[in-house]
Amino acid sequence: MELVVTPDNQPPPGVALGTIRAADGVGLRVARWTPSRPPCGTLLIVTGRSEFIEKYFETVGEALERGFVVVAFDWRGQGFSERELSNRFKGHIDDFALYERDLTAVTEQVLGPFCPQPWFALGHSMGAAVLLEQARRRRSPFARMVLTAPMIDIHVRHPDLARGLAVLLDAVGLGGAFVPSGGNRPIVARPFEGNPLTTDPVRFNRIKTILEAEPRLGIGDPTIAWVHAAFRAMRKFADSDYPRLITTPTLVVAAGEDRVVSTPAIERFSARLKAGRFVTLSRARHEILLERDDVRSQFWAAFDAFVPGAAGEAEALLARYGRAS
Repeated sequence: MELVVTPDNQPPPGVALGTIRAADGVGLRVARWTPSRPPCGTLLIVTGRSEFIEKYFETVGEALERGFVVVAFDWRGQGFSERELSNRFKGHIDDFALYERDLTAVTEQVLGPFCPQPWFALGHSMGAAVLLEQARRRRSPFARMVLTAPMIDIHVRHPDLARGLAVLLDAVGLGGAFVPSGGNRPIVARPFEGNPLTTDPVRFNRIKTILEAEPRLGIGDPTIAWVHAAFRAMRKFADSDYPRLITTPTLVVAAGEDRVVSTPAIERFSARLKAGRFVTLSRARHEILLERDDVRSQFWAAFDAFVPGAAGEAEALLARYGRAS
């Protein structure tokens, strides 16, 4: 198994690439990089829906420069991990608990045997939602989490109608079908103008070029079952007690111009985190790490101020705001 390399998207050197298997036997592609100096810990990159390892080469390089061992992986149904359906371009899952199964496999088979502690997580959108649920269940192995545009709630017309339709269509056996009007085409295959992901045409086109070089990396629109599972996951976030159960120190970075997930919902959720920090990057769209240099520099300034963090800071935050019962 190889990484997909294009002229404008070169991987950092020294990657260890392989496949591991989740508890149910699903194969997951995993990559690990080691910095050139003694590491200060490990950063696990936890990607969003439709993403893949190659999309994060630039971010991997920046984390290596900071002295982290870096691990990235493809969720089941994405990238070069095993697909759930015969049509590999359908973004499909039956339950987000399966994603936590993938996360556990990476932790047990890659982080545990090969990566120095402390462990940190950088999660985007859907991946951030999976990390939050893991933390709420008190299963998080991470010293700190940094979450970009977490999928607390999504932008959708007539949300109640969309939820009801997803429930109905899934119940009658159409869970494996694309959402209405959905298809195989990845969102980055569409024109840059008016895209909801980034204001940076260079980085947008870089991802587009990767998928042109290797279309099998991409997926198109989600299935009915994926949408139903996402609504069930997001319904939990609406519980005011949910964030109070998360004791892992967490930095939440939202995008001021996000049209994929709801920034107001993210802000309300983050305000209730006991050991949390919240930042909005006002000129960013959903893919903060694919944004222009000035936006990305703001992100890294916030990251560097939060990770690895001062000794005892997490305990101080919890002592100040109280522990979850």
